[in-house]
Amino acid sequence: MTDPFYDSNNIFAKILRGEIPSYRVYEDDNAIVFMDVMPQAPGHALVVPRAASRNMLDADPQTLSKVIPIVQKIARASKEAFDADGVTVVQFNEPAAGQSVFHLHFHVIPRHEGVPLKPHSGTMEDGAILAANAEKLKAALAEEL
Repeated sequence: MTDPFYDSNNIFAKILRGEIPSYRVYEDDNAIVFMDVMPQAPGHALVVPRAASRNMLDADPQTLSKVIPIVQKIARASKEAFDADGVTVVQFNEPAAGQSVFHLHFHVIPRHEGVPLKPHSGTMEDGAILAANAEKLKAALAEEL
């Protein structure tokens, strides 16, 4: 069931409705994937279900069952596209856990051995870099699908 406190005007809901531009990588009936504008590493992407859920605590299990395979595909494509040694997948629930956008989403971050994550600083990445990283991820995803 949807949390009665879900804010349909959160930034991800606006991106889902096309009200705010994003560097989209993938979309289907269940989710969209776009580049994080404040990446913690090159290739940092977000998987956002279309269903209105505040976070994993209130998400319909059907939503989760449809989104997790997409998270897996994006993780595999990220590892390939960014020649990563591994991939970090992160999902936050409520402010105490670090959640700042209250629409369920998964961070998929390519990782390289010995390279720490950059802080989520509030500084937006250059659009040309985000666009180029989106294209890299799209190309690898095409091979994954």
